Amino acid sequence: MTILSVNINKIALIRNSRGANTPNLVQVALDCERFGAQGITIHPRPDERHAKYSDVQGLKQHISTELNIEGYPTEKFMQVVCATKPAQVTLVPDPPQAITSNSGWDTKTHFAFLQEIIQELQRNNIRSSIFVNPEEEMIEYAAKIGCNRIELYTEPYAANYAKDRKQAVAPYILCSQLAANCGLQVNAGHDLSLENLAYFKQQLPVLHEVSIGHALVCDALYMGLERTIALYREQLV
Repeated sequence: MTILSVNINKIALIRNSRGANTPNLVQVALDCERFGAQGITIHPRPDERHAKYSDVQGLKQHISTELNIEGYPTEKFMQVVCATKPAQVTLVPDPPQAITSNSGWDTKTHFAFLQEIIQELQRNNIRSSIFVNPEEEMIEYAAKIGCNRIELYTEPYAANYAKDRKQAVAPYILCSQLAANCGLQVNAGHDLSLENLAYFKQQLPVLHEVSIGHALVCDALYMGLERTIALYREQLV
């Protein structure tokens, strides 16, 4: 079974626009769980323009599914996650000024840095995932680093899905199997949607979790959060 983790950053962005606590991020996370989400994801960035570091503790205390914290491992980020101990930390190589994540780690170039971070997460009993492009060498080095999972960056798949979905998914099939052969579990995320998710799930030999936020929240504006989460779950059967 592939788990659906709902990224609630866009909900936090709406909250921050008025400087108060509406919508309440914890309540939205609880509602997502009630509607069928099997995990909650947030990606706090240094400028805290959507999810804030202070959101991590509240979510960890109240939700009953897995909490996945994404982000670049700054000193502040590592202090927060090691103090809170979410189920999973996904390391993403985005600089502070980035609007969104737009590439995976070069796990060969940053091998020593990532290995040190992964070892710290392991000492704190936190499952680790490294965000990577669908490239064989990057996955092989991720396995050597010693992380538990990789998260495949799926924007290239989504961008090319309508033109040639078979070609678009091909590298992900290969990399999913390679990761499994290397002893890694496989997550995926970025621009997955109701249009392209089912085919992606059907084609990959191994897929443990998808993290979806932007498309899901946009769909919820029209269909409501409960119906939207149900539809995304249906794509993963």
